[in-house]
Amino acid sequence: MAKGMREIKRKIKSTQNTKQITKAMEMVAASKLRRAQNAALASRPYSDKLKEVVASIATSGSSVKHPMLESRPIKRSAYLVITSDRGQAGGLNSNLLKKLLETLKEKHKSQDEFSLFVIGRKGYDFLVRRKYTVQQEAIGVPDSPTFADIKSIASAAVNGFENGSYDELFVVYNRFVNAVTQIPTLKQMLPLDASEFSKKESGASALYEYEPEPEAILDVLLPKYAETLVFSSLLENKASEFGARMTAMSSATKNATKMINELTLHYNRARQAAITQEITEIVGGANAIS
Repeated sequence: MAKGMREIKRKIKSTQNTKQITKAMEMVAASKLRRAQNAALASRPYSDKLKEVVASIATSGSSVKHPMLESRPIKRSAYLVITSDRGQAGGLNSNLLKKLLETLKEKHKSQDEFSLFVIGRKGYDFLVRRKYTVQQEAIGVPDSPTFADIKSIASAAVNGFENGSYDELFVVYNRFVNAVTQIPTLKQMLPLDASEFSKKESGASALYEYEPEPEAILDVLLPKYAETLVFSSLLENKASEFGARMTAMSSATKNATKMINELTLHYNRARQAAITQEITEIVGGANAIS
């Protein structure tokens, strides 16, 4: 009985230590989540203004054309997959990668029909284990990323579409809704949707004069705009990562508390049984003497 009580006590101590770790990780994730949300909000004015300028050029006349705005027959596709570098975030990465694999199996017959770009160690390791060829990867992106951290892979993905290596580019990431809800999303990034630029907002709009010609400006701005979409998706995925991790660690802390309570109850029962047995032995011994 004493051996069983010692074992239960060790389990209680071990679970208490785990609870302290998960609680600390929950608080860290909550702090990083706030920073990630602020970063995502701070990036919007730049992307909105860039979209406004591009829309103004793209809709300024019927003669303005650019390959990134024109659809072409689909012979080959590309996917830029954004995952986290670390786990302990519930089903965040597994749900996203499951959606990616389902899409690849539905749309393509072989790996010759698509290219993969991956941001995040979890996605890279997952795909390499399954014998997929990753054209370029970015691993070790900081928790508070800057555009410079993913500029190389974003430029490579956009340039591949421009030079005709593939005919469509998708970004695969977790869209952040709140700390509890993150939606695995597969979004077409290229060719850019010209209908988005043709939408007119109510109220007065700015008039721009361009030097040099609009086409020359689009040659510079459209790749930058596409790269900005990649960075925005990365920020969304970072917020999703911290939200999922905070939720997962909160659930782990609650489960640890529940386990501690159950183990404590078992310990008290075992202790009570041991005391009762000792009293019974003492009474039995006293009766035998008398």
